[in-house]
Formats: sequence, structure tokens, C-alpha cells
Amino acid sequence: MSTPESCIVAGQLAELGHTSLYDLLEQACREYADKPAFSCGADSVSFTALRSHADCFARYLRHEAGLQPGDRLAIQLPNLLQYVVAIFGALKAGLVIVNTNPQYTAPETRHQFADSGARAVVVLDKLVPLVRSIQPQTQIERLIVTSLDDWRQPQEQGDAADETRFMAALAIGRTLPEIETGRGLDDLAVLQYTGGTTGVSKGAMLTHRNLLSNVLQAVSIIKPGEVEYGNEVRVSPLPLYHIFAFTANCLASVFTGFNSVLITNPRDLDGMIADMQRHSITLFTGINSLFVSLMAHPQFDSIDFSRLKWVNSGGAPLNLSVAQRWFERTGSVVREGFGMTETSPVVVASTGNTPYKEGFIGQAVIDTEMKIVDDQGQELPAGEPGELLIRGPQVMQGYWQRPEATAETFTEDGWLKTGDIGVIDEDGFLKLVDRKKDMILVSGFNVYPNDVEDAVMRHRGIRECVAVGVPDERKGEAIKLFVSLHDQNLTEADIIAHCREQLTGYKVPSYIEIRDDLPKSTVGKLLRRVLRDEARAQVQP
Repeated sequence: MSTPESCIVAGQLAELGHTSLYDLLEQACREYADKPAFSCGADSVSFTALRSHADCFARYLRHEAGLQPGDRLAIQLPNLLQYVVAIFGALKAGLVIVNTNPQYTAPETRHQFADSGARAVVVLDKLVPLVRSIQPQTQIERLIVTSLDDWRQPQEQGDAADETRFMAALAIGRTLPEIETGRGLDDLAVLQYTGGTTGVSKGAMLTHRNLLSNVLQAVSIIKPGEVEYGNEVRVSPLPLYHIFAFTANCLASVFTGFNSVLITNPRDLDGMIADMQRHSITLFTGINSLFVSLMAHPQFDSIDFSRLKWVNSGGAPLNLSVAQRWFERTGSVVREGFGMTETSPVVVASTGNTPYKEGFIGQAVIDTEMKIVDDQGQELPAGEPGELLIRGPQVMQGYWQRPEATAETFTEDGWLKTGDIGVIDEDGFLKLVDRKKDMILVSGFNVYPNDVEDAVMRHRGIRECVAVGVPDERKGEAIKLFVSLHDQNLTEADIIAHCREQLTGYKVPSYIEIRDDLPKSTVGKLLRRVLRDEARAQVQP
């Protein structure tokens, strides 16, 4: 989808001379060389070492695995050093990355692999049985398998003819000829899957230009002198398969020469706090639910926050009381941002370089236009609520192989319809009021009610169900499920157990309410809004 010509970002891209995202790493090697790029546990990799590993992996992908520029490579890993090697290796090979949540169930994984047409997957060893169970329904030809301890204890023997160990792939790649990337700024770089009100996950098509533009937009919000390129340590607990962390904690961190400390399992608070104690942290990227969990840990106050300069919150709304408590405990202000998978993702940010207005998220990043429109698409004056529309160089090209969905999402003149109800004040500050879509935001992850409801209705004992979001201090929003039953012996625990078999953990409802009947319109349509309003009235934010 075309976007208006950008002034600042286009000029910066021309000056850099980058033709692909891989050039970020090449530039970092020139400027930061042997400084640490990523750390994970007690291990780290420098920028030059990362480039060496990525080049080996790229050669393996092209020469040995037979993948060609434009082919899709799924990456289904938690935050590991192997993940960043795979990302930059795929980019060097000219492949299209398909970021995949390692917590996905078999149906969720199958849909994403099949829809993207991925030919290979980099996957954690314990997930191989899941991939094997759905492989016949996909185009996956090769599994590149790694384990949590591969970096320290490499394993090089695969278990099947179409299976290669990750560290073996690097070793093979070292013996193979150099390759050319073969991709340009307007070629597809990433298929980042998001949801829809129908519950069908769609691949947002993000080009090298989209993501490079967003990197430049993201770093533009840094106040001069606020950080020192090449000398900051950034704790990165958010998963790299999520678009916010992918852009901010991976791509932008390479551009700025930050050392990103990858947290493999943010639920392991003991381990995460140990990592934060190990490093002299200066930057931190988190989410509302993580701030709450960390502050509740008995060892939280033992962390040295004296050098902490900057804390970002993204992926979910930030609770003001949580931000205040964080400031009181650490002395650092949490700055919020807003974005979407479809916008690479950063749209709005609040930093030390911009004024702060309580209750507002912030102002648009450079070269980004926002407007508020009514139901007829007419622009509304400042202060009036309506649907938020966005236009800029970071906006996706459309949805993969879904022209109708793409057409529905864009206006004729190229504005992205967000489905969010917002207000823009006279100074250009954005406040989100509500969502036009029924999407529920749980700990930064989009959960679509129909997705949950479809899984719930696979239980023959359930007659009808409606999933809604309710305020939750830790998660931002939690899922409440209203059900009516065929089988009156079913309990709330039975329904939760069924959901855990069918859904990723963050999609499992936190609350179940069993009713004799659910409210319907005169034509028999379940009244989701009525139930949502009832549920929200009963739960304190």
C-alpha cells in the first residue's frame, strides 16, 4: 500500500545508503565492532561475532537448505542468542521472516506456517513433536533445531533426514561460498501475524523500507545526550517474536549499538532479577504486567537502578498507578508508546525529548500523520473522539494474500484504519478512548474473541459462549468468558482445562461465568457489548 512521500526519514535512508535490514548489522560492525551486541544469561556475542555467525547461517540457508530470496523462514524460538543469529542470517539470505510464538498450539502454528507458505522453520527442540504433527498440512521441508543450552553445549546431530541442528548449520555454512542478499528496500522482509475481528490471523507485509523507517523514527525520539550510542545496556524481556521487541529491542538496538540483555523466560522472575543484578543496566523495556510482577518480588529493591536512564512501556496500556509506583521504587520515569503490528509498530511515543501530558500517550513520531474521523470518514476537530487513522512510511503494504482484508483496512488515499477510538488534542497528543474492534489486549498480546470462542465451542457440552475483556492491573486486560451449557455437569474448572488444551496460555480466560442463557438481539445475535459492559462494571480497574 502506498504511503505519502516522507521527508525526514527518506533523507536519512538516502544518507545511510542501506538497501536492506541486514545493513544495520554491517553498519554496527563498522561503528561498534567488538562491543557486546546481545547477552543471554552468562553468554554474549559482539557485533562482529554476530555478523560472522549470521553470514554462516545465511550461506547454509541458501546453499545447503536450498532457500531462495523471497522464501519464507519461520522462527519459533524464545529470546536466545540463536534467535538474533537466525534473524540476521535470514535477512542476509534475502528470506522473509515469519515470527512465530513458541507457545502456540498445533492449530495456531499450522495456520501460520500454512498461510505464510514457510519452507523451513528454526525451532526449539522441545517443539519438534508439535511441528511434526502439523508438517503434512504445511510446506515445511526442513527443520533447523536448537536447544536452550546450544550456545554453551552445541549439539550437531539431527534426528531425521530433514532435520539439522542449528550449530551444525553454522559449521556447514563456514565451508560454503559467500552470497549476495538479493533484496531491496521495497522487498518484503517480515510477515508479522496479527489477528482480526473474525479471529483469522493475518500476515502484515512489512518491507525493509517499512522497518528501517520505523527504526529511524524510534531513535528520533531520543533526546540528544540522553543516551550514548555503543555504551548502553538494555534489558529486553519482551519476546522478539512480538513486533515491538523485534523492532525496538533487536533492530533499533543494533542501530544504536546497545547491548540488549535477552531474557529467555520473563516468567522466571528469580532468573530475570539475577540478570538485572549481573549487568549495570541503563535502559529497560517492559510492559504493565511485568512492572507489577517485578515490583512484587522480594529481591526487586536489591537491583542497582542508579544508572537507569530510560524505561519504555509498550504492547499494552500502562496503568498510571503502576508507573507511579515504579518511579517511587526506582527513580526512573516509565514512558509509554502506541503502535500496531501493521505499523512496524511505533506510531506514538512519549520520551524525555517530548512534553508529557497525563492521560495522553504522546505525540506521533516523525513523518507520521494521524487523524480522527467519524463513521462517514470525515475528519473531526481536535478533542472530538472518533476512529484513529494513520499514514506514514512504517505502514504495512497490506495483508499477505488477503486483498479484500487489505482493501477494508485502508482508505482510498492510503490511510490505515486502526479500529481504535481516540482523541487528538490541539497539540497533537493522542489518547485512546476505546476500541472499535472487539480485540482484547492481554499482556501486550492481541486476543480476538472469536478465536477464543471458536476453541471453547469445540467442547460439545457448551451451548453458547461470549468472550470479553475486563480491566486487570497486572495484564492490562483479562479475558472473561460467559457460557451457557448443554451439559449441566460441566464446571468452571472443566471449561478452563478444555481452554488450556486448545489455546495459548495468554488466551485462556481468567474468569468463567455460567448462565442459563446469554442475551441476544431480536435476530438472535449474541450481544457482546451488553456482556462486556456488565463484566467491566463488576471489575475494578
